[in-house]
Parts: sequence; C-alpha cells; structure tokens
Amino acid sequence: MTKKKIYLASPYGFSKQWKTNLLPEFVSILEDMGAEVWEPFSRNNQVDFSKQGWAYKVAISDLQDVKNSDAMFAIVNGTPPDEGVMVELGVAIALGKPTFLFRDDFRRCTDSDDYPLNLMIFAGIPLHNWKDYFYTDIREISNSQKALVKWLQNS
Repeated sequence: MTKKKIYLASPYGFSKQWKTNLLPEFVSILEDMGAEVWEPFSRNNQVDFSKQGWAYKVAISDLQDVKNSDAMFAIVNGTPPDEGVMVELGVAIALGKPTFLFRDDFRRCTDSDDYPLNLMIFAGIPLHNWKDYFYTDIREISNSQKALVKWLQNS
C-alpha cells in the first residue's frame, strides 16, 4: 500500500530551537500514523543557499511539493500565521487538497465569531464538523475521532 503524502506547512524550521524540539514531534506523529511526511525544511537541504537564486529555487520546490502531495497539514500559530504557510495553504485549498489545521496559540486573530483565524483559512475544510479538521493540541493529531486519522485510513 502506498503511503499518503502530507505536506507539513510550518514556520518551525526558521528557529533552531523549534526545528530541533518541535518540528520532529509533528513529523514523528504523522509518520507513526502511516503518512509520508514532506517537510520542506528537510526537503530543501539540497539547495545551495550561498548561490544567487536560492530563494526562488526553494519557493518553486515547495510549490511543486504542495502540488504533488495528497494533503496539507498546516501549523497556523501566530497573529497572523506565517505568510509562507498561508500561501502554501492557499495553494492546497485552490487545488482541492484535503487540509488539516493545527493551532495551539490561544490568541484570536479574526473578525468571525465562528473561527479563531481568518475565515479564508477554513475554506479548505467542510462547513459542518470543521473542528474535526482543526487541532489545538499535539495529542489530538492521532485521535481516531478526528478527520486526519479517518482520511489516512481511507485508501
């Protein structure tokens, strides 16, 4: 059986502390659930950051990975969340990819009474039962009652 590819959109690779202590836990949980995790900070290690044009190469590589993945798991902490994550999420939504959101940041950044973030972020998940696609604690990710486990089990 082929593993489903999940693009892990996250700002956690920009900080040495987060890259060392937070990001691996997300990758591990998703892999333990049976997913192939495409984490852009590790996938772009082949880019020579000393050469001109490296940023464009990273952007194109990330865009291609979003296109080729089966779904997106986006960490949307911050007020507002990371711009790159938002662009990647927008692409995934536009392509009709299943999207799953993680936010354990207690701050609200929205005008909506329904959603804790900008309403456009929720355009990629169902209107009803949207909280099944929204995770507020890392321990919820592998909860069999939530959408990600159900999606991974449906081949």
